Amino acid sequence: MVMKKEETAHAAGFVLSEANFHRSRENITIASGENLKAGAVLGKITSGGKYAHFDNDAGDGTETAAGVLIADCDATSADVAAAIIARDAEVNGNELVWASSEDAGDQAAGIVELTALGIIVR
Repeated sequence: MVMKKEETAHAAGFVLSEANFHRSRENITIASGENLKAGAVLGKITSGGKYAHFDNDAGDGTETAAGVLIADCDATSADVAAAIIARDAEVNGNELVWASSEDAGDQAAGIVELTALGIIVR
């Protein structure tokens, strides 16, 4: 019997490069009700300034991509502090995590918004 090992996503595994001295990173709050994996594309909720999964069809602020989550974050029962790549970085597009509701067009829109932040998707 051959056992196959698979490496799972890990914290910041999607980052190809970032600015010196963690200038690319920002500390934020993930809104209660979210359970996200490293590499999740996030939007910032206009009311309150917390972050949640990017949703191109939303109307609460999360329809604009605002960063990429660095490590897994389980905020299902309460808000959780987290860190994101917020600017000036290159990321592996194959390792970004999109909400299941986001189709190719939604993802393309999110990538354009990440690019405006200086987050280049390769």
